[in-house]
Amino acid sequence: MGSIKLKNIRTYSYHGCLLEEGKIGSDYTVDLEIKTDLRKSCVSDDLKDTVDYVLLNKIVVEEMEIRSHLLEHVGHRIITRVFKEIPSVSRILLGVSKLNPPIGGDVEAVTIEMEEYRN
Repeated sequence: MGSIKLKNIRTYSYHGCLLEEGKIGSDYTVDLEIKTDLRKSCVSDDLKDTVDYVLLNKIVVEEMEIRSHLLEHVGHRIITRVFKEIPSVSRILLGVSKLNPPIGGDVEAVTIEMEEYRN
């Protein structure tokens, strides 16, 4: 077994409960870690034997483009899609951060973290 991590995937997205957030948008980062079996690709040196991190990035970026009121909702969509499109993934650890959130304080980021295992 092993893991693949994509750190600080940056997007400009339109999530949030406030109407202004849907119009103005803001900066986000996503951290994604997946567990998978890397033993075959260690020997074969062939992309078809591992999880393509280009596909992982594509899933994150595409789902972050779809507006959600809650970070939990977009996070759930990312997890669902990774499990659906990549059968070899056994576990996902995901963090979605809204940078400089409009919460009336000096807060660098708000982050939700989700961990799911394939059933």
